[in-house]
Amino acid sequence: MDIARLLFNYIVFPGLLFSAVVGLLTTWVDRKVTARVQWRVGPPWYQPFADTVKLLGKEVVIPATARRTGFLLMPIVGLAAATLASTILWVVNLDPSRSFVGDIIVVVYIMTIPAVSMIIGASASGNPLGILGASREMKLLFSYELPLIICILTAVVKVGSFSFERILAYQAENGVILWSLSGIIAFIVTIFCAQAKLTFVPFDIPEAETELAGGSHIEYSGAALAIVKLNMAIMFFVLPVFMITIFWGGISFSGWRILTSIVKYVVIVVIMVLMKNTNPRVRIDQAMRFFWGPMFVLSVVAIILARLGL
Repeated sequence: MDIARLLFNYIVFPGLLFSAVVGLLTTWVDRKVTARVQWRVGPPWYQPFADTVKLLGKEVVIPATARRTGFLLMPIVGLAAATLASTILWVVNLDPSRSFVGDIIVVVYIMTIPAVSMIIGASASGNPLGILGASREMKLLFSYELPLIICILTAVVKVGSFSFERILAYQAENGVILWSLSGIIAFIVTIFCAQAKLTFVPFDIPEAETELAGGSHIEYSGAALAIVKLNMAIMFFVLPVFMITIFWGGISFSGWRILTSIVKYVVIVVIMVLMKNTNPRVRIDQAMRFFWGPMFVLSVVAIILARLGL
């Protein structure tokens, strides 16, 4: 029974199927808001699903220069990791008693796997532009991970635990971490880091359509490209949920709190989409200076304030 329950959680709800559906709907919100900002109508709600189904039916073309195993396996690894992160987050929000010691550390590590898998997959493609995109992805990963981890530690310091259950219980008793001074600073820095983790403008440097013609994704096609895009959609779903869980009291499913949880999610998504549509792309050296400079300093300030009880 436990194995069947775990498989259901991972494959159906709140795992792959649920995360994919909500993730694709989130990408539709992204495209719709982007269209409105640009004075366009935008696509219908089912467009991301139609695009995914179409790609799944297309042929996967493998470059002659590619290392076949790494090239094809890495998108699947990234998708599995994104799904696992989503499953853990939703399970602890649905039933905090199923949390375990150190689950925050586990989720943080798992959320780095999609980026690492993209780096390996792009490097295995043998395409010079793909390899350049992988190089940029690696530099970007090293840039934003440090301030992101420090911001997460800000919440850990306030609560005194690496467990999602304890963080949710603390916020239920003492108010959400976001409304504290250290919480506000950490939340702002985390949004910038999430923007980079999703390679959204201004940090879409690894893909850079106008420079690298897709960069790290350039050689993917057909079902492999569908898996890559599904991976990105699920991560777009996971990161706002992670921020809500850590800083904003988690997601509740009782009564009117369901609507509150949806509003929290939509607010974070819209903020990220507006950031994406109102900024130019930065160079990789500018991104590294940004995360190792102002963002690192702010994250350190946040954790010091948390230690002081602010």
